[in-house]
Amino acid sequence: MHGNDTAALEGLLAASPPDNRTLVWLETPSNPTWTIVGIAAFAAASHRTPNTVVCVDSTAATPVLTQPLSLGADIVMHSATKYLNGHSDIVAGALVCNQEGVGGEVWDRVKKDRGLAGAVIGTFDAWLLQRGMRTLFVRVRQQCQSALRIATELDKHPKVTVLYPGLPTHPEHLIAKSQMEGGFGGMMSLRIAGGKQASVDFAANLRVFKLATSLGGVESLCEHRGSIEGPTSPVPDDLLRLSVGIESAEDLVRDLLEAADKVP
Repeated sequence: MHGNDTAALEGLLAASPPDNRTLVWLETPSNPTWTIVGIAAFAAASHRTPNTVVCVDSTAATPVLTQPLSLGADIVMHSATKYLNGHSDIVAGALVCNQEGVGGEVWDRVKKDRGLAGAVIGTFDAWLLQRGMRTLFVRVRQQCQSALRIATELDKHPKVTVLYPGLPTHPEHLIAKSQMEGGFGGMMSLRIAGGKQASVDFAANLRVFKLATSLGGVESLCEHRGSIEGPTSPVPDDLLRLSVGIESAEDLVRDLLEAADKVP
């Protein structure tokens, strides 16, 4: 389901078998349209049904901006490949569990499975991840500042529609403001007037942004998401996903505006 309809969520949970444990999975901000889900409201609604576990994918928000456990989540998942590492040179993930209640039970199972199956990253990858996390707060703050400036400038362009929760016009801006402290993240998407070909041409005209699929690193990246996912992708074919890095915000804004000005 999409959006912030907690009543619909409670209806779904009420229909689930009472003896089964149900996982409610939230992604906020959600990739690649950057919609925002109210974690506290969804966690409260979910926990009114017994045996319900709430997990939040908080990769885009990072621990710098949002702490889902303090908002009622039981588990937080991060793709550590992205912002936690920040240098696009490892593949890793992280689960963080609330030690009280169901979160503690899940953590015990995770530890047991890890011990039996050996699901751990290599020592050098762990070292690289630790290295990246030392600069996490500095990087994310810079990326948030640059992203807000980019979104504000691009939002004025007649050929571009900006999807970014930091803009007051974003439909979930107030929810984002209530649960993201210090910024609204370094991810955004642009919808380019003229459809798929116009958006592909827009990306091809970029000089500072690199064309690549990952996100959360120090370099600014752009991708045409629909092409990456293939013909069955539900992503609009005019959408470009941007991961804002730590380069000069002025250079990034100029790069995007120059590409936007070339849209017919």
